[in-house]
Amino acid sequence: MADKTEAKKRIAELSEKLHYYNYKYYQESISEISDYEFDMLLKELITLEEEFPEFKSPDSPSQRVGGTVTKQFDTVVHKIPMLSLGNTYSKEELEDFDKRVAKGLDEPYEYFCELKFDGVAISLHYERGSLVRAVTRGDGTKGDDITNNAKTIRSIPLKIRGDNFPDYFEARGEVFLPREVFNEINRERESEEKALLANPRNAASGTLKMQDSAVVAKRKLDCYLYSYTGEDLPINSHEEGIKQLEQFGFNVSQTYRKCENIEEVFAFINEWEKKKLALPLDIDGIVIKVNSIPQQEQLGFTAKSPRWAISYKYKAESATTVLNEITYQVGRTGAVTPVANLRPVLLAGTTVKRASLHNANEIARLDLRVGDTVHVEKGGEIIPKITAVDLTKREVGSEAVDYITECPECGTPLVRTEGEAVHYCPNVKGCPPQIKGTISHFAQRKAADIDSIGERTIHLLYEKGLVRNIADLYDLTYEDIYELEGFKDLSTKNLLQGIEESKKIPFENILFGLGIRFVGKTVAEKLAEYFKNIDNLAAANYEQLIEVPEIGERIAQSVVDYFKDLENIDLIERLKRAGLQMEIVEKQQVKVGNALEGKSLVVSGVFHHFGREEIKEVIKQHGGKVVSAISGKVDILVAGENMGPAKKDKAEKLGVSIISEEEFQSMIEQN
Repeated sequence: MADKTEAKKRIAELSEKLHYYNYKYYQESISEISDYEFDMLLKELITLEEEFPEFKSPDSPSQRVGGTVTKQFDTVVHKIPMLSLGNTYSKEELEDFDKRVAKGLDEPYEYFCELKFDGVAISLHYERGSLVRAVTRGDGTKGDDITNNAKTIRSIPLKIRGDNFPDYFEARGEVFLPREVFNEINRERESEEKALLANPRNAASGTLKMQDSAVVAKRKLDCYLYSYTGEDLPINSHEEGIKQLEQFGFNVSQTYRKCENIEEVFAFINEWEKKKLALPLDIDGIVIKVNSIPQQEQLGFTAKSPRWAISYKYKAESATTVLNEITYQVGRTGAVTPVANLRPVLLAGTTVKRASLHNANEIARLDLRVGDTVHVEKGGEIIPKITAVDLTKREVGSEAVDYITECPECGTPLVRTEGEAVHYCPNVKGCPPQIKGTISHFAQRKAADIDSIGERTIHLLYEKGLVRNIADLYDLTYEDIYELEGFKDLSTKNLLQGIEESKKIPFENILFGLGIRFVGKTVAEKLAEYFKNIDNLAAANYEQLIEVPEIGERIAQSVVDYFKDLENIDLIERLKRAGLQMEIVEKQQVKVGNALEGKSLVVSGVFHHFGREEIKEVIKQHGGKVVSAISGKVDILVAGENMGPAKKDKAEKLGVSIISEEEFQSMIEQN
């Protein structure tokens, strides 16, 4: 156990370093240390703070990892209302706004223009330089306290830089889910056959209201700040406020511009209408503000919005074209997606030839027919979609679309589960796109991470008959690959090296890569952690799988079905013989105490001071063993709120000691 004085000093030193590295990475895009080195410093800090909780500050970098569970979000009244802005889609109305400003001031003025980010408005409250509260906009007068979740957003400073700051101020901005992260989440959800997130804005909003901040931390939200507010702040213009936020270490998008007149404002609007697609998030317009704060005060407010600011919104770009044909794509899981093939049309800077139709229900909803004139928009500026049919141009005698009944790739009759919108091809092991999709899924970075293998290479390997499943990859020879079109000595060696390196990939990644239906990355990690190796998992029955935290009936049945298939068992054996990791490598446990030495504990319910995974880690650090099922071998059931009654009843019948979260804390603190 470390000396208290030394621990206090080291905690302060680690906190300062981590705040600095975090600032350099998120505000200056500079990585001064590797991710591994950063994680090791953070791990050391967390361990010290657990040993000496009296030295843990509210703005500690350890808050970034989350783990706090918030059952109910408190309502907070905004000290300064977060008013909405008046909107316009018309440049004529913008000119009228300018005339009203000129009339109201009767003196020279300038504008400050910013992008209108499509995210979730947030107000960050700082006292003596530290973040004390984060509140959503709500209805403009009051919002929800989401402080624990906001602390996980790495671009939000927990402690501001420098020392020249007021005792209290607010920084307001927009929380968003970067488009790249949104797409990555949807790819993972698709692999787990979960409903896709509708758009980045809704996803950001939903994430901020999640109860478990550890889950929020994994979503990688970001935040742009655009307002520095409070009472008697030493600034005379909005621009000075922005510069102050930058000096404090806030993430301010470098896309703003000060404009001398309305003509420069129009130029800014036109410029970003073309450049907006290159941004990491969506924008839906431009915010124009009178720059001078005394002039803002002079112009004042209406009942709903300031007279000194307005939002110019871009019209959603749409185009009209003709539906030439509907084709059908088969994905890795066998899901069949109809695709609209369009007469090429220019839309949002690109030529659009295709649009997703999602499923048979969408075709029926639109009453879509081949030859129809259709209206096309870019949903979220990314995926083209058909929004309507121009019935006035429909050809006489056109016929409704008959959705296909057989797989377009292998001819197998399609199935559609009751209550689901999607049709599936059940020929998992004989349908070419499903086979190639399974190999691509296995080779991806989050799974086996096989470098130098892409869709084109997989297609070539399949067409040559060299690969029909993932185990075949490990039988490939130099001659097999070298004879493929486009391959030479170096590229052949690179691919073989990538396949060889995949044998070092952790078991949980390989398990995800197997492509078991409904087993995404997170589920694979939980199953690997619980069962330790592939043999234990293969032998598990439905009841044992259900006992695993967060494993539901659908996942459990899918895992059971997978390991019932003898071809899958043979595949696993081949991967074992090839040398892949089929058991989890236990992480070295940091020992903090021995209060739970030799005891087996079950954790159930929701906790106030611990996240679910955090409390398990604390148990291990104090010598205990975490199990999920109640049995006569269990010593203690740590009971949180909303614990299932069945577990409690079983524990009582078996004489298992049931303790509360507070009793658990007392037990480990007495150590």
